[in-house]
Order: sequence, then structure tokens, then C-alpha cells
Amino acid sequence: MTLQVFVGWDPREDIAWEVCRHSILSRTDPSEVTVTRLVQSELREQGLYTRPVDTKASTEFSLTRFLTPVLAGRRGYAIFVDCDFLFLADIRDVLKEVDPTKAVSVVKHDYSPPETVKMDGCTQYQYPRKNWSSFMVFNLEHPAVRALSKDLVNSTHPSFLHRFLWLDDEEIGSLDKGWNYLEGWYAPQYEKLRAVHYTRGGPWFEKLVDCAFHDLWIRELDCMRSLAKKSIEPKHDSVSKHDAQNPELRSGGDTRSGSQGCKLVFQSL
Repeated sequence: MTLQVFVGWDPREDIAWEVCRHSILSRTDPSEVTVTRLVQSELREQGLYTRPVDTKASTEFSLTRFLTPVLAGRRGYAIFVDCDFLFLADIRDVLKEVDPTKAVSVVKHDYSPPETVKMDGCTQYQYPRKNWSSFMVFNLEHPAVRALSKDLVNSTHPSFLHRFLWLDDEEIGSLDKGWNYLEGWYAPQYEKLRAVHYTRGGPWFEKLVDCAFHDLWIRELDCMRSLAKKSIEPKHDSVSKHDAQNPELRSGGDTRSGSQGCKLVFQSL
């Protein structure tokens, strides 16, 4: 069964979405994985997202992420991930760590950042289970996930969603932190590193160009752009197919390391 991955999209970080998508598809079989961006304006046009604009939200996908099960259907698994991730392994491998009796599987961070401001000047709010919802593996066949309806997502308080109060604690499964490795919070080396989460903002912001793991993100950007140029030439594979066959990218990532900023350094393709 095809694994559906939904990536939060924000107009301020379109380049982050593009690199995130590339990092997923370049390390997996693209015939087995779909990657879809969650665009709030499109969800509103479809009548799926009807909440008033949340002035406290740091991104447009702060709450639309919880529509993932509505969009994905009722069979198998679906993943939501923030756009500021860089994957270094086949995303399908995360399913090996999923307990099929759980409704949702996440990395259970104990995350209390000292900063009061994040990314491009947005307030850094403190709350229980912070960043758990930035990478979620939904069991679409679990009754609690099926109960996460469009009406519930559009009517309940944001904290009810982000703190997973719609689940009993025993319904939340655990993943290794390597799948949601918080840049700037965890150490710059980790043996089981699978995905870097630039939760403070990444190298696409001027003041974070030298953040930990910045070199991995920039390398991915360069590879993506190089393959995009080749894809328009005759007798070349499509980007996704070429990426999937790239041995350097499929071999996993290295774990080397290398303020908030609002000026974008890299623009979208």
C-alpha cells in the first residue's frame, strides 16, 4: 500500500518544503510514497478548513496538520511532517518502529526551548508535548484516529489538538528521536539520525545559515537544483526517478554539525 506523506506548507518557507519533499523522494521508491503539501488556502477552498485565522500560529499549517487522516482515508498509515525537516533515510523505515495497536506514533520530546521568539519573529510558546505533532504517523484504521473528524479539527481549542488530549495516553506510540531530531536542542551527532528538524528555522533564513546540520541541508538543495536542471534536458530521467536511483542520497546521511532571522537566503525554484 502506498504511504501517504503530508507536509505542512507556509508561503514564507516554500524552499524548505521543496527540499523536504526532495529529501523524502530521493531516498525511497517514489512509486510507493506520495508527498502532498498542505496549503491552507486550498483546504479553505475545499471547505475542509474553516477556522478563523489564528494570530498566534507561527505557520499556516499549525492546525491543518490534524486534517491528515481526513485527507488520507481509512486504510494503512499516513504521515504528517513539518516542512522544515530534512530526511536522511527512507521514510518508510519509520513504520518498522510503529506499534500497530497505537493510534499515533511520535517522538516524545521533553522540549522547553529558552528562546521567547522563533523563526521570523513569531512568539515561542511553551506547552506540554511541544513538537510532538511536528512528525506524526497516523494509524488510519484506529478508532481514535477515525474520530479526528473535520468538524473536531475546526471547532476544538488548539491545545486540545497539539497536546493530544483527543487520545488516551496509552494510545500514543513512541518513535526514536532520530526521526525528529531537533536542531539546536539535541547534540550535533547521533548514531540513529534519520531526519533533522530545523525547528528554530533553517539555513534558508539569513541568521541561521550556520546552524547545526546546515551543510546537509545546503547539499540537498544543491542536488535538488542540479537534478531539476538535468530533468529538462532530452533523454534524462524525471527528477523523482533520478533521485530514487542516486546512491549517495540513498545511503543515508552523515551526522556532522556545522537567532532568529526573517530574510530568506535561498529562493524557491
